[in-house]
Amino acid sequence: MQTTTWTPLPRAEVIKAVERRSPSRIPLVRARWWGEGLHTQYGDRLHELERRYPEDVVELTIPNPGKSHLDRLSWSWQEGSGHDNTIVIDDWSRLDEYLAVLPDPADHDWSELEARTAAARAADRYVISGWWNLFFELPWMLRGMENLLCDYYEHQDEIHRLNDGLCSCYERWIAALQEHLQPDGFWTSDDLGHQSQPMMSPATFHACLFPYYQRIGSACHEAGMHLWLHSCGNNTPLLSDLIAAGVDVFHPVQKHCMDEATVAETYGGQLCWLAGIDVQHILQEQDPAGVRAEVRYLIDTFDSNAGGMCIAAGNGIVAGTPFANIEAFLDEALSYGTAHRAQW
Repeated sequence: MQTTTWTPLPRAEVIKAVERRSPSRIPLVRARWWGEGLHTQYGDRLHELERRYPEDVVELTIPNPGKSHLDRLSWSWQEGSGHDNTIVIDDWSRLDEYLAVLPDPADHDWSELEARTAAARAADRYVISGWWNLFFELPWMLRGMENLLCDYYEHQDEIHRLNDGLCSCYERWIAALQEHLQPDGFWTSDDLGHQSQPMMSPATFHACLFPYYQRIGSACHEAGMHLWLHSCGNNTPLLSDLIAAGVDVFHPVQKHCMDEATVAETYGGQLCWLAGIDVQHILQEQDPAGVRAEVRYLIDTFDSNAGGMCIAAGNGIVAGTPFANIEAFLDEALSYGTAHRAQW
């Protein structure tokens, strides 16, 4: 394989991709997502990939303000597993106390992020800031999955009070991001789907989460930011609401959960796709030629004549993934991503 060292795209080219205005090539965003155990397995070889295949955005994520303050609460938390590791609000009578200590962005030290943003701006880079977990994943952590799914039917008033409180807090922090960093994009996540369908019905999403997504979309756009959403699983029945709420970029369109061709054809004029290569099977099980073929398929499917596509890993690339496959993915994403744009 011919060795090429790529140069990051200027900020304006990433904006063109997101806004479907004919970028020069497809941006690489969160493609070098080194997951569990990968650094231990490959060490400095990953640094060499980072040098040769730079990301086209600079990410400056911050802790979610809805959970960064939990040490202020003197509660005895119920232990669980996964996102349920700490069930914070085990009784809705605690909701007011939780909401009362949500942090003020004025108390945050922004100096380090301001310096990093200034360096990114000097290099003409697109900047993303924000935090993981929004209106499904964070309440899942606060209430536990079983409780939360029952709450959508049994405690809708409390769900609305929680989401309204979180949303008001998030709006303040988005305004602070704009004041201190002026990022181009806001990154967040909610794993709204499982393998075959959303975690909740579209009607429940529309009733319990959509109004707050809409407020976040408005806050981002008023601050001059694109809204980037990561959501694993099958989100197809929710895409119309996500678009209406203001989501600009959707990641990852999980393979075997969402039909790429159908969603690209149906929604391609309304979204930019941060299409993620499958890290569960393609990167793990194919050879480099198969990986390259999958990259070309994703680009052929999601990149239109006007753009509207970036390319990523679908999730963290974990130990056991063949190094040659990771390299083939990055190389094909940039080389074919450039050639594909040149044909329009």
